[in-house]
Amino acid sequence: MADTQHQASTTDALRLSPIVAGMWRMDEWDMSVEQRISFIEQCLALGVTSFDHADIYGGYGVEALFGEALRARPDLRQRMQIISKCGIKLVAPQRPAHTIQHYDTSAAHIIASAEHSLRQLHTDHLDLLLIHRPDPLMDFDEIAEAFTTLIAAGKVRHVGVSNFSRHQFDSLHRRVPLATNQVEFSPLHLAPLFDEVFDGLQDHGIAPMIWSPLAGGRLFTGSDALTQNLRSVIQGIADELEQPFVSVVFAWIMRLPCQPVPLTGSGRIAAIEQAVRGANIRLSRPHWFAILRAARAHEVA
Repeated sequence: MADTQHQASTTDALRLSPIVAGMWRMDEWDMSVEQRISFIEQCLALGVTSFDHADIYGGYGVEALFGEALRARPDLRQRMQIISKCGIKLVAPQRPAHTIQHYDTSAAHIIASAEHSLRQLHTDHLDLLLIHRPDPLMDFDEIAEAFTTLIAAGKVRHVGVSNFSRHQFDSLHRRVPLATNQVEFSPLHLAPLFDEVFDGLQDHGIAPMIWSPLAGGRLFTGSDALTQNLRSVIQGIADELEQPFVSVVFAWIMRLPCQPVPLTGSGRIAAIEQAVRGANIRLSRPHWFAILRAARAHEVA
């Protein structure tokens, strides 16, 4: 079991579990309310106490599915942290007024979206609210004002961003303390290692959250030469350490000094168990760099 005392270092001591359960596919899992409750309980038993949502997941439907479970078992809420995101407007049957997919990081939309998420999730507060993606029309002062209003009202405990560059993060962080930047990272998507996102967060003492740590499944299914070789290298290390392939990938991510907090995307408890197992593996530098070399298809120098 993962160390539940692991803390995502933030300016205001937000505590997340070492592995976060990503809920973006919950509408595809075909679970009854009872099965959703069981899934949540099994996650909690593994030390996975943080659950990641967004208003748009499942065509604006996933938060309501999760909320049905919390309405049936309200005692579970005290044992978890709920994360949600806002700022994307999808064209969807549930939003007939949306005529074009676009971003909206106006204060009015942020506040209205957070309040809608609270109703859908059957909770009185979000532990963490993120801006889902950078908006070319975003006004840092306006976002900070909306975040401050929600925090003052007790509706949101902590705030952050997702997919922001280092400069975008710093610009907003100067105006309101941010708890995290949730970014894509995997052995097949290395950008945050080299575009200063991870460096900047480590400098602030803030842990990034990581989405798509398994590259959306491409680590298992990719047929190109680079991915096939990368898969072989990871499997060789997994065999040497007598650990599951998935556990080694999560361990590789969590070896970084900025203390990343990876998300899962699976409704299978066995897959989540393997992710949690990775939190207790510390790869050697040679093993870590062997994976990096395979991921980049060249030596570090």
